[in-house]
Amino acid sequence: MPGTPLPGAGVQDAAAPEGGVEEDAVPGPGFQDAAAPEKAGEDNSVRRERRWPRHAGRVPLRRRLRRTRGRWLRRFALAGVVLLMALCGAALVAYRLTEIPEPHPETVTQSTVFTDGKGAYLGRRGPVDRQEVPLSQVPRYVQDAVIAAENRSFRTDKGVSPKAVARAVLASVTGGARQGGSTITQQYVKNALLTPEQSMSRKLREALIAIKLDRTRSKDEILAGYLNTVYFGRGSAGIEAAARNYFGVGTRDLTVSQGAALAAIVNIPSYYEKAGSDPRITAKLQGRWEWVLDAMEAGGSITRTQRDEAVFPAFRFYPPGTTEGQRQYMIDVAAKEAARELGISGDELARGGYTVRTTFDLALQDAATEAVKSLKGRAGTRLHTAVVGIRPGDGAVRLLYGGADYARQPFNDAVDGAVEAGTAAEPFSRLELDGPLGKLGETAAPTPLKLASAYATVAADGVYATPYTVASITRGGRTLYTARPETRRAFTEKEALATMYSWAAPKEAAGEAYFTGGAGGGITRRTVWSTRLDDQLSLTAVLFADRPGKKKNTTVPAQLPNSPAPTETAEGIVGQLWGLTDGGVRPVPE
Repeated sequence: MPGTPLPGAGVQDAAAPEGGVEEDAVPGPGFQDAAAPEKAGEDNSVRRERRWPRHAGRVPLRRRLRRTRGRWLRRFALAGVVLLMALCGAALVAYRLTEIPEPHPETVTQSTVFTDGKGAYLGRRGPVDRQEVPLSQVPRYVQDAVIAAENRSFRTDKGVSPKAVARAVLASVTGGARQGGSTITQQYVKNALLTPEQSMSRKLREALIAIKLDRTRSKDEILAGYLNTVYFGRGSAGIEAAARNYFGVGTRDLTVSQGAALAAIVNIPSYYEKAGSDPRITAKLQGRWEWVLDAMEAGGSITRTQRDEAVFPAFRFYPPGTTEGQRQYMIDVAAKEAARELGISGDELARGGYTVRTTFDLALQDAATEAVKSLKGRAGTRLHTAVVGIRPGDGAVRLLYGGADYARQPFNDAVDGAVEAGTAAEPFSRLELDGPLGKLGETAAPTPLKLASAYATVAADGVYATPYTVASITRGGRTLYTARPETRRAFTEKEALATMYSWAAPKEAAGEAYFTGGAGGGITRRTVWSTRLDDQLSLTAVLFADRPGKKKNTTVPAQLPNSPAPTETAEGIVGQLWGLTDGGVRPVPE
């Protein structure tokens, strides 16, 4: 109808309230909000942003954190407890599964040590210079010195140092430098039970084994194991070898000063092993020695008086002198005899950790080395010298010089040298001998040892004693063998006296007999013997020479040098050595 307004064109619905569309009304199709016109292509996020501004009504971050702090703290605490329980559980399982391994073979292998009749060190046999000693043989002040130097809390700790373990693990993770500070228990585990690998897993395993070891064994057992395996330098594995190589004594004979010095060396043994021969190293070690003694006094191990009286000890020279090579002749003979007496092989003896006390007199042996070192043979020949000293009626071999250098000549002239006897056996040719001396007159080339034992029989009024070089054998403080002289009468006292006078009368003096003889005569001397004896000692020196034979690896007797006369040389050796003894037993008073 004309003039009638169209619906929706400026006409207000009568039902609609005044003021426009209701607040909750839904716009119809085609409705457009005049306050927020929608542009073509505008996405929903923009529309939402336009309808609800980004920061409208949001709580500040600080307030929100303050409101939720308690909840987060509880969550972190719970996570920490769970993690701690997991770690403790893992540690407990690892501890239960950890077994204490057996020591490495090289840490239980020992060497056998040889000493002279007075206990002075001769040398050793074996792959490792180590001998076990019970803790009872280690003086308490030596134990305390090592504890003061290496782990002062050893007697009370649980086997580990948590700080040291943490430092080592951190260094392993970060690639830092090696960290020390391990306890004595940890060091023993590392040295004797584990490999030297430097890794976090090995360090953790070391700690677990140390804890278990501390819980299952006594502190004394752990300390004994440590002292018997820790390296002291100079090739010494363990306290016994160290005491011998640094000071020439056994562990039980170490003084307070010597014990403190060994404890100071453990820190850097490869550096301090030259103490006594390098002034700079010696001075540095002395400073550390002072530090160990101060710690011992502070801990009550020694008194103030002992600290004040302590004097820095003298060390054996390192490396050892040239006489060491000569002593191997003596050790060869004694080792063979010791193995025979124990009923074992030479290899078993060397690895067994025995201490073989021989019958030798080291001072006399070294004097013999000096007495013959300047002797020389003719051009194209080799001069051999053997010196044997035997105690008559007993058989103990006190001197056995078999050559100048074992490395150049392993052949022992004293026990293996077959030389021309010549006139040396003539005094026994009139006697009816049997047993060991029975074949003496029939032998054209006896050894110096056999002929020296025959002379000793004359000095013992006809009583023959089987020569021996081993006085006793011990291991771990227990005596396994003690020598008992084997004697038998070879001829009567009257025959012994007649025999002595038949060849010794021209040089008899004050009850002592002196004889010089040999093979060859004049300028063709090939062998010379010189013997001097009394009822305490029979001392024989032998000179002989040889040269290469026509066949390969053979020798034939050769002429001794004429200047000086070989008889004078032999007598001079005997006289020089005789002057060092008093009847073959006691040193001459100075």
